[in-house]
Amino acid sequence: MKRVIAVLVSCAMAITAAGCRDGEEAMAYISESEVKLEVVTTFAGNDGNDDLYKDYCEKWEEATGNILLDKSAISDNTFKLRVAADFETGSEPDVLFFFTGADANNFIKAGKVVSVLEIRNMYPYYGINMDSSRMQPSLVDRKVYALPVSGFWEGLYVNTKVLEASGVEVPGKDYTWQQFLTDCDMIKQSGYTPIAAALGDIPNYLWEFSIFNHTGPTRHLLIPDTVQDEIGKAWVSGLKDIMELYQAGYFPVNTNAMRDDESLNMFVNDKAAFLIDGSWRMNGIVEGCQSDPDDPSTLDEKKLDQFTVTYVPAQGRRKATDIIGGVSMGYYITRKAWNNPEKREAAVNFVTYMTSDEVVLDFSNSTYNLLKKQGIVDETNMNSLQKKSLRMQEGVTSMTGALQDIFYGDCRTLTFRGLPDIVNGLSDPERAVADSLLIYKNSR
Repeated sequence: MKRVIAVLVSCAMAITAAGCRDGEEAMAYISESEVKLEVVTTFAGNDGNDDLYKDYCEKWEEATGNILLDKSAISDNTFKLRVAADFETGSEPDVLFFFTGADANNFIKAGKVVSVLEIRNMYPYYGINMDSSRMQPSLVDRKVYALPVSGFWEGLYVNTKVLEASGVEVPGKDYTWQQFLTDCDMIKQSGYTPIAAALGDIPNYLWEFSIFNHTGPTRHLLIPDTVQDEIGKAWVSGLKDIMELYQAGYFPVNTNAMRDDESLNMFVNDKAAFLIDGSWRMNGIVEGCQSDPDDPSTLDEKKLDQFTVTYVPAQGRRKATDIIGGVSMGYYITRKAWNNPEKREAAVNFVTYMTSDEVVLDFSNSTYNLLKKQGIVDETNMNSLQKKSLRMQEGVTSMTGALQDIFYGDCRTLTFRGLPDIVNGLSDPERAVADSLLIYKNSR
């Protein structure tokens, strides 16, 4: 009886979930014994939804009596390599929150995860609260394998206190690359670091926009045939722009050796003016404005008010209001869990709960989501940075997916991890792109 009550509580908690709208089977399952479900996500470290994820996990455990063995980690290249290695050695988790682009190709090709269609053949309610037409299909077979929680966007975070001290205006919707260079020089001359970036750790978003400036919305997701074609030359130009920023001294002195969290600390602690990053970075900034990072009640609202988010400076084929964004991650159920009846039930139940309307709306409060029934955005309890991000999104003219999601793994090594050598002149950007394209072609 206790077990039945717990399951009914679970359904009540997720009353907006698809299964609970169409019948209690979505949440109301009974297991003969306690199920231990191994889950790996990127809700960790500076991820803005880290605490929210943990709260919902605890609610699910309490309601179902099951146990989550959570092995989540910060989303970086090391994490991606770890996930790939786990699948190769048969150590993959039961549920994985991971990228939907090319980083997932190998384990999809190996049949290690279950498609949404196959799951729905047994559990018809699975993910039916989502708009399937906007889900991200696999690059391998065009099937959907992952249920998303929320979308993402990438933009330019601004420390207005540093700008004011440097005599620089807050960038607007028409911000150009040339204005950006002028502003960076004024900021540097005022004794501040213009751009907070860890080029030797996570240069992903600067890399993305530098190329985007030379490809534009209609051509950004095209992979060059050669380094000499038009798209290949655009990639090289993007890397050269990063070189120009580095050689002008617009990055931290130790940018090639510092960690990503160190660059974030520089920005939050008024040592740097700009930070190019994604929507997930907002809560990292907010936590940096709290005297206790784990206690939202300690937020210094006046300090947070000095931060805003706007559009990455544009040149060439894109307007500043053309941004990178979309849906790049979601929950996978692995074949290993699917083939175990008890774990299969628990995994389907867990993902259904974590992608219910209630949970999705909570996770995507200042981004966007794929729910069929869009809830009204309630700004009442939003902080000032979240509200500013909504105003930024209202001015977006186009949203293009991330190139790095389809140009992945070893292909990126020479221009991601190799970026310190490129900016130092130890590696030729044209050669780095050419060699990266060769790796890409050989890996297909």
